[in-house]
Amino acid sequence: MYKIGVIPGDGTGPEVVREALKVLESVSELDNFKYELTYYDFGGDRYLATGEVLPDSAIGEFRKLDAILLGAIGHPDVKPGILEKGILLRTRFELDQYINLRPVKLYPGIETPIKNKGPEEVDFVVVRENTEGLYAGAGGFLRRGTPDEVAIQESINTRKGVERCIRYAFNYTRERNKEKNLTLCGKTNVLTYAFDLWERTFYEVAEEYPDIRTDYAHVDAICMWFVKNPEWFDVIITDNMFGDIITDLGAMIQGGMGIAAGGNINPEGVSMFEPIGGSAPKYTGMNVINPLAAISAVQLMLDHLGEKLAAVRIEKAVIKVTSEKLKSLAAGQMGYSTSEIGDMVAELVREG
Repeated sequence: MYKIGVIPGDGTGPEVVREALKVLESVSELDNFKYELTYYDFGGDRYLATGEVLPDSAIGEFRKLDAILLGAIGHPDVKPGILEKGILLRTRFELDQYINLRPVKLYPGIETPIKNKGPEEVDFVVVRENTEGLYAGAGGFLRRGTPDEVAIQESINTRKGVERCIRYAFNYTRERNKEKNLTLCGKTNVLTYAFDLWERTFYEVAEEYPDIRTDYAHVDAICMWFVKNPEWFDVIITDNMFGDIITDLGAMIQGGMGIAAGGNINPEGVSMFEPIGGSAPKYTGMNVINPLAAISAVQLMLDHLGEKLAAVRIEKAVIKVTSEKLKSLAAGQMGYSTSEIGDMVAELVREG
């Protein structure tokens, strides 16, 4: 019995979560596992009504779960940063979800903006450190609001934080068992303190994984090669800020935010899975948004929980939809409604 927390969130979040849960129900019946859902109304509407973002008691409840499924966070009437920091970042930090896992995989039938590249060339994974770096929130202002204002934002990188992330990446590369190549993405020629630590740790840990090939690339080169030669990559390990940037580029390579899913993972604790795209408030209630990223988030969640066959079933069903059914990933241009796509994937899961 898996205990799963569900945060539908804002905008179209509840709509895509609804379809993802249809697929979860379908695959659970087929693979004979049970789950219990607990819903949480955290998001913009609750904040506007009560002034509360994420109560302390919620973190305690989250710790008792096996996983969390998040729809989307972001409300047009709430200042940017309040919900993102108060819900997303706080949950990541409080639950020590120190890995952000982002598969970048182009499915058949989906267009990529990269010329002459297809599913065989676009299939890699970014492992992003998720609780340190510039996102740790260290820094402050001096003489704020004056012509002499100084703003400092510090990147915090600890040996423990860097090493555990790197070890996860090596293990993931071994388990993925494709090219068995792990690339460190950094900026050693400029960020000489932080990435000296990253590079030293990377190659020290690499000695324990003789079956894994390793290499290094600057983040700007990674951005170029994502576009020019995505087939060069298998698994990429990087810090929090660079990971945030290159995974959005990766989402565009795989066809857009409508198909991209990710996990905020604590390998020893509670992890949270989500579609990468935003809440898309202008489409709220119209039943036209693409739910495939949320469905793929359930796939990642089940894979993480050890339901490997169920995860494979979902991915096969999604691929069948992208290759044979959808006209487009864009809202209102898919040829089907949000709920119809959810029904379709759920039925294809049942059919095997």
